[in-house]
Amino acid sequence: MSAEFELLPEDNSRLAALCGPLDQNLRLVEQRLGVEVRRRGNQFRVSGERAASAEQVLRDLFDVTQSAQVDLPDVHLALREHADGPGTTVRAAAGDAAGAPDSARVPRGLIRARGPHQRQYMANVHAHDLTFGIGPAGTGKTYLAVACAVEALHSERVRRIVLVRPAVEAGERLGFLPGDLTQKVDPYLRPIYDALYEMIGFDRVARLIERNVIEVAPLAFMRGRSLNESFIILDEAQNTTPEQMKMFLTRIGFGSRAVVTGDLTQTDLPAGRPSGLREALRVLQRVDGVAFSHFDAGDVVRHPLVQRIVQAYEAGEG
Repeated sequence: MSAEFELLPEDNSRLAALCGPLDQNLRLVEQRLGVEVRRRGNQFRVSGERAASAEQVLRDLFDVTQSAQVDLPDVHLALREHADGPGTTVRAAAGDAAGAPDSARVPRGLIRARGPHQRQYMANVHAHDLTFGIGPAGTGKTYLAVACAVEALHSERVRRIVLVRPAVEAGERLGFLPGDLTQKVDPYLRPIYDALYEMIGFDRVARLIERNVIEVAPLAFMRGRSLNESFIILDEAQNTTPEQMKMFLTRIGFGSRAVVTGDLTQTDLPAGRPSGLREALRVLQRVDGVAFSHFDAGDVVRHPLVQRIVQAYEAGEG
């Protein structure tokens, strides 16, 4: 089975973006679909049982090149969407209008959601005061939450960003670690810092932290506070106890927005201690203003091997 088609308009820069460096995007399509792709200019020939699917993937990705570069995560998600059958394609992620419900404008560019679950997640964050993002590692939960927080700060919808994470692994030894409070908690917030550096720049992040516009807050130190006009991110929420989760959720003040992220399969709480995230999902299902977004192994946007690892663990626990 084979398919022959051309991609119009014939634009060498868009074709180069579609194919990727050394045709790496085409090679990934070949590997994942078991096809052979041959190209001459804008003329394509695809051979193999899944030639029709490969053609649709390439057409969708070519549409993306009209407004953005195509990278391996784009190809991965396009392949996944077509493997799952008809649905929302990557074309929906190609728009670059600031303020779109599935994107966030940050100082260093536009952060776009990839895949239907990420798009639903970002739309929920934009529309609800409290959003839960639940799923395995590598699905973009924390990264997209940080993007929305940065956008809200720079559009002056909030006055500060508050980053919260339970330091479960340190336990009672936290107070004996060297450095001030921020330095003690820094290792646990590294993924959030990395996202901020990418979106804002290292020097600007340092200045915003110094001015307390970006605040690092260990979960245990949130008691008694009321956070107004803030964008609050609670990361690794599976490591909260029910009491800690309730305490955190009741800190949300006027003009604030909160995002809670976690992976229920990677809880570090002591054996027998229930997860506050699991209880919150049960208790808050029907509360107005609260949204839930669930991710699965197919949403992983890291190396394809990570997706297969997550799927293997899910199958082993089933």
